[in-house]
Amino acid sequence: MAIAEYKVQVGSLQWFYREVIPETPNGRSPVLLLHGLPSQSYSWREILPELGKQGFRAIAPDWIGFGYSDWPEPQDFAYTPEAFIEALTAFLGVLELSRFSLVVQGFLGSVGLQYGLRHPDQIERLVILNTPITPTAKLPWKIKQLGLPLIGDMLTQDPLLVDRTLEGGGPYQVQNAALDVYRRPFLTSSSAGRALLATVRHLQLATAMAEITAGFTHWQQPTLLVWGLQDPWLPLSMAQQVASGLAGGEIVTLDQVGHYPQEDWPEQVHGALIPFLRRANF
Repeated sequence: MAIAEYKVQVGSLQWFYREVIPETPNGRSPVLLLHGLPSQSYSWREILPELGKQGFRAIAPDWIGFGYSDWPEPQDFAYTPEAFIEALTAFLGVLELSRFSLVVQGFLGSVGLQYGLRHPDQIERLVILNTPITPTAKLPWKIKQLGLPLIGDMLTQDPLLVDRTLEGGGPYQVQNAALDVYRRPFLTSSSAGRALLATVRHLQLATAMAEITAGFTHWQQPTLLVWGLQDPWLPLSMAQQVASGLAGGEIVTLDQVGHYPQEDWPEQVHGALIPFLRRANF
């Protein structure tokens, strides 16, 4: 099934997103997939068609500052969780997505999780793939250094940062053809690097984790945590801690999969994701 690519103007910002529309819709809510750092919606390229084949409309945007969405300068966009959440709210409004299943992954995917916890009435089901979700989560050095003074300014202008980070998060090498897509924004404009630098500097992870922890205490929607066991940055114990406190929490572990499960082994991801989304009753 082909993936369509679109750009949409939302206020002063242009969003890029990938979408599949099923030939035979299954009547379920759409699925929104949000990527982490320093990735883009391209990471869902193997998952989107599988969702479409199962009758789901699925949408995967590039966050503002990433991929092929706009890269506003930091003086024009704050690159804080609040700024991303405000931008996402406007994007969902333009696409008229009022209720959907939410899939998040990674650092920055956590911002999508903050959105979902603030708007539980919009979320039908929640899927979390290797995302920081407890106060013990820390930015790994490979990402943290991208926001440091001087060294961060240099590293975020090097397109090879994508290789080092994506491959540093798991046991596999990413194919060159895929790396070409991930590197392209950094080869196109220095604005992409400045956006990444600002995002890492302003991620406010401790504050975000406190909000997420508090939000889970009231969370009732069915929730699946899909966890790559070879993630060097976010241990399985994090997912176990959260799942144990959720009435509808489930865990699926993925062997030989790291921090970016949809990149490392997409077949395992959609093998866990689709049955959960299709299930009639919980």
